[in-house]
Amino acid sequence: MSEVKEPVVDDKKVEEKPIDKRQSIWTKKEKESSKSNYGCEILIEDGSIGDVSIKNAPTDASIVKYMFEDKLHIDLTRGSNINIFDMYYDKFKQGGIQSIDYGCGTVKPNLWGYQNPGAKKKKRKG
Repeated sequence: MSEVKEPVVDDKKVEEKPIDKRQSIWTKKEKESSKSNYGCEILIEDGSIGDVSIKNAPTDASIVKYMFEDKLHIDLTRGSNINIFDMYYDKFKQGGIQSIDYGCGTVKPNLWGYQNPGAKKKKRKG
């Protein structure tokens, strides 16, 4: 019987592969001003259909598919469909928006981002 030998890897010769870092389509200023200008909030930018089809999102979130630089991008965005359309139309112009669909979120919008303040301690008499 022949023995199977595992290859020996020299740490010095192994090169680290650079992590694929996506370039942001929306600037930080655009993301911050979207809430005040359009009443919209971008929750997930340029994700896959699996990334934006999460259950741990508000029920008022929408999945927006749009074209940018001849590539299809998908965002998860909160807001009314009219305001979402206006925001994406202003950014990508005619032909940019492909579709605006309902998201898969199950969290009530008023509970989205809610943090329990914790139980208050009762004062003891005595």
